[in-house]
Amino acid sequence: MTTPEAADRRRVQRAAFSVGVWVAAVSAIVVALGVSVLVAVILLRARVENNEHATPFPGGHRGSDDDLVVDVDRVLPWVIGLGILGVLILSLIAWFAARRAVQPLGEALRLQRNFVADASHELRTPLTTLTSRIQIAQRRLERGGDVAEALDQLRSDADAMNDMLTDLLMAAEGKAETTAVSPVGDAMDAAVSRFRPLADDSAVSLEVFSSDRAVRMPLPTLTRILMAVIDNAIQHSPRGATVTIAAATARDDVEIRVSDHGSGIDSADAERIFERFARGSETGRRRGFGLGLALVRDVLTRYSGRIEVESTSPSGTTFLITLPSARA
Repeated sequence: MTTPEAADRRRVQRAAFSVGVWVAAVSAIVVALGVSVLVAVILLRARVENNEHATPFPGGHRGSDDDLVVDVDRVLPWVIGLGILGVLILSLIAWFAARRAVQPLGEALRLQRNFVADASHELRTPLTTLTSRIQIAQRRLERGGDVAEALDQLRSDADAMNDMLTDLLMAAEGKAETTAVSPVGDAMDAAVSRFRPLADDSAVSLEVFSSDRAVRMPLPTLTRILMAVIDNAIQHSPRGATVTIAAATARDDVEIRVSDHGSGIDSADAERIFERFARGSETGRRRGFGLGLALVRDVLTRYSGRIEVESTSPSGTTFLITLPSARA
């Protein structure tokens, strides 16, 4: 079985080999052209001089009556100019080769930064939920109440975090598990259950209209997609408002709509909010980092799905998630 370290090592070795071959080939061409130009200049600048008193060359042969004479002062500037030009060209080749050589490292660093940012963002909400449940358990314990239910919920949240981390690691490897079939209703119930404490703290109601359809996506993946969109809706809903999560069937697709009653999205931000680290106006209760919706789009793309702003106005926004049905 190939390890990620071995795969990275082979990728770097292939990049180094290709860069070496490229530099050698281009350098050989540059040197050959330089020599050819220099020879041509020497021949063009040389003059033929008649020598009536030719002396024998070493080995017993006599020199030609016509000698080819090259004036150094006429050729030297060309030699110096071609040398400087060759140095400049080879410097450009070295610069370009260095850029190509570090591309695998740059890509690895980009993937590492993205994973750290994604993992931090995805764990932020479950940790907030855990904190809320711990506070509820502490209050019940101080009043002498039963904390068994709260402990069960904490255990469930911890299991959900473990599933989420596993899903993130699979996503970092670029894997899309298309054999898993997940009921949409189960994912909706799990996502809403995770957000009940946060919704209660924000005085926001969660209303669910479930579906009996299923999609080809692991349940933890679908759950964290819904959690990201629901979290966004809660954060931008006023106190006393209702966030609606509704699933419906459209031909061979399953459509999930998450609607809030916030202040809406500017038309200029309707598409930009799906880009990494892009944020609209900071109207949420918690500071956003512009990752949630970008992660949702990335995951949905791997599973042939999509997300879009179906409608937005000063009275609220509806996000539409579309996924192929497992029955299609």
